[in-house]
Amino acid sequence: MRRGKHVRPTPGLQRFRSLAADEVARVLDGLPPALRDRVDEVPIVIEDRPAPALAAEGMGDLLGLFTGVAFPDGIAVSQQLPPEILLFVDNLRREAGGREDVFREEVRRTLLHEIGHYLGLDEDALLARDLD
Repeated sequence: MRRGKHVRPTPGLQRFRSLAADEVARVLDGLPPALRDRVDEVPIVIEDRPAPALAAEGMGDLLGLFTGVAFPDGIAVSQQLPPEILLFVDNLRREAGGREDVFREEVRRTLLHEIGHYLGLDEDALLARDLD
């Protein structure tokens, strides 16, 4: 897992960044092997919060975000962004009310939601799988 470079780490979030990384590893380890192999192709980036550009677009409260070309859409064209999943620790922490057990569940649900987008699922399909 790699960290993005556009946001400085917030010292108070260190514990939650560590919890998020642990939960991401747990979720990925629990995936069926064929799915895990496919998901291994997409970087999962843990950020403290969305970049200022996202916040300026009204997306400062996102818990996670999938960017790039979804797997079913085929090989990415060079002008398009490569696939990437972003998880925003501060927003996840606030959503969980600072409770570590709830935070882990939020990370799990958010990661599975964004993996669903990578696999080509839209919001309705994610809702049907209780991953809204």
